[in-house]
Amino acid sequence: MLTLDDFDFNLPPELIAQHPAGERTASRLLHIDGKTLHDRHFSEILTLIAPGDLLVFNDTRVIKARLYGKKESGGQIEVMIERIVDARHVVAQIRASKSPKPGSRIILDEAITLTVTGRTGEQSEFFALELVGNGDLWALVEAHGRLPLPPYITHAVEGDDEKRYQTVFARHPGAVAAPTAGLHFDESMLAQLEERGVVLAWLTLHVGAGTFQPVRVHDLAEHRMHAERFDIPQATIDAIARTRARGGKVIAVGTTSLRALEAAAQKGELNSGAAETEIFITPGYAFRVVDRLITNFHLPKSTLLMLVSAFAGTDTIRAAYAHAVAKHYRFFSYGDAMLLSRTNQVSQTPHRS
Repeated sequence: MLTLDDFDFNLPPELIAQHPAGERTASRLLHIDGKTLHDRHFSEILTLIAPGDLLVFNDTRVIKARLYGKKESGGQIEVMIERIVDARHVVAQIRASKSPKPGSRIILDEAITLTVTGRTGEQSEFFALELVGNGDLWALVEAHGRLPLPPYITHAVEGDDEKRYQTVFARHPGAVAAPTAGLHFDESMLAQLEERGVVLAWLTLHVGAGTFQPVRVHDLAEHRMHAERFDIPQATIDAIARTRARGGKVIAVGTTSLRALEAAAQKGELNSGAAETEIFITPGYAFRVVDRLITNFHLPKSTLLMLVSAFAGTDTIRAAYAHAVAKHYRFFSYGDAMLLSRTNQVSQTPHRS
């Protein structure tokens, strides 16, 4: 039985990156080749991906999901959007001295009035909210919200964050956290990859605030993931099939791309289209689609650390993280990256879709 303690490690606080590297491609890259660790620069990714391989990117766009305001009764609140359902409805976390009751109203930035219609989520951790009056929540949030930097980044949003906490290929708004492996790529690198014969493909998974929620159970079999929306176009499915036919590798850029692809293949065949997933990948999971993974370094005891342990092997990841700490790699969203190859492990714990 796997437990939460199996995925803990000591991380000195000074290794948590508070700002991005000077240039997107200037981060370091820990390349794991079997059990061998190579300290590289991210720009070397151009030589580590072969012509004919396929890179799959998540083109979600981070919305300005953090808002401040007050309850109609006067109490101050902070709202963190989880999902904009449509132009009039939103699901969000609310921080307040006392939780607002169903039927009450909240006013955000003196510009957006919402009615609390109830609670939602497995543990009712989210509030369902409805817009009062005219307007479009997408536009209102963009106009009045703030970029939702992760909780471990301690500075307030600065001008550079507005640009650097988005990928250069972000297209479809809906995420409340960036797909951070994609932050290392700039337009020049994407063009150089294509010139070398590497194929680029796209999908969309809107990262939810649940990505930062801690695992609260000791036995991982009891953990439940927050649902996230994804959409995989048929063009990406076709690109994967062509890559397989020519013997190339399918490389997921980020755990979000990997989760979407593996969720879409849960019934055996890889399917295009929109869906939701609560897939929880832990060691023992049989990967169906992805051969290699580009990813950042993840939080101790996090579901993403469990995912990369499933992908590359628990012992390999432990050694890699110990090496990264010793070599002062930069961790988390604005930090450095890893390049991993898939390994196979004996099943230890179930996964869910």
